[in-house]
Amino acid sequence: MRTEWSGAKRLVVKIGSSLLVDSIRGTLKAAWLASLADDIAALRKADKEIIVVSSGAIALGRNALKLPKGALKLEDSQAAAAVGQIDLAHAYEDAFRARGIVAAQVLLTLGDTEERKRYLNARNTMTTLLKLGAVPVVNENDTVATSEIRYGDNDRLAARVASMMSADCLVLLSDVDGFYTAPPSTCADARRLDEVRDITPAIEAMAGDAGSELSRGGMVTKIEAAKIAVSGGTHMVIASGKVRNPLAALAQGSRCTWFLAHSDPVAARKRWIAGTLEPKGAVVVDTGAAVALASGKSLLPAGVTRVEGSFERGDAVVIRNGEGIEIGRGLAAYDHSEARRIIGRKSGELQEILGYRGDPELIHRDDMALQRKG
Repeated sequence: MRTEWSGAKRLVVKIGSSLLVDSIRGTLKAAWLASLADDIAALRKADKEIIVVSSGAIALGRNALKLPKGALKLEDSQAAAAVGQIDLAHAYEDAFRARGIVAAQVLLTLGDTEERKRYLNARNTMTTLLKLGAVPVVNENDTVATSEIRYGDNDRLAARVASMMSADCLVLLSDVDGFYTAPPSTCADARRLDEVRDITPAIEAMAGDAGSELSRGGMVTKIEAAKIAVSGGTHMVIASGKVRNPLAALAQGSRCTWFLAHSDPVAARKRWIAGTLEPKGAVVVDTGAAVALASGKSLLPAGVTRVEGSFERGDAVVIRNGEGIEIGRGLAAYDHSEARRIIGRKSGELQEILGYRGDPELIHRDDMALQRKG
């Protein structure tokens, strides 16, 4: 068993439509889903957190609505998704409940992982679900999506979810058992790679279309997903889902391809906050708060003396000490107007001030990158 798998505490598992839905009948592969649920139950008993990113809503809905095979118009795809999401959610609920697991449906589009405020809301929701012992089942919100309904988006969505949630490992269960030097269906000399340490132009050039009508996903989108995942410190593996108990098979060394990250998710997230995001404002902290931050604590409103600039919830802000020296950066849990109302106040007073029960932290330690001394 590889350490990338055995050492992973939080995993994101992406399920393609062709694995969940019978391509002839257009119905759910219930026995396969049951075997996957067995795998997830076993992983949870091993104290691992699991997030599922599932395709299949459009595939199930088009069958229920008796839509023709082939490419669908946008409005037909959205209608199929509206019907299929109900069937898909019930299928996961039934399979998980039989194993003592609570399933939670989370509908996202790519925009939810890009816009700072929506990103923070989605991350907080799924973090809470995991803490409460539930398994989030993320579906792309195809009912309202427009440009998001296109070839292979769920691979990228899964990678963005993995990055957003600081997952240790992303598993793409596919109808192929790894990444090949050429499309194996058309090239007899194609060779599967066991491991990819760097996604070079040569690796990108090898990617071919290995998708089916239902999955819509090809190797090109899986390479794009790998770029997102590894840059966020998440290892990614492409493995076959055409077998029963695919996660157990992966743990036992089944054929697959690993894409290796060069840092862990926490370090990658800190780098992203520190060097990638443009700060929209600043907060000035007192001496006690600066000491608390250096010891690994979150920034509470009581330790903030001044707020500068106009920022929204989820925007990056600079953290300065009383001398005006930058000591770090972080993602604000409140917008600038609310932040100004609560600075210097204790967390227990926030609900009375704001009129709702908000986060006790102005910047959570997980959303903060401090500058190194020296």
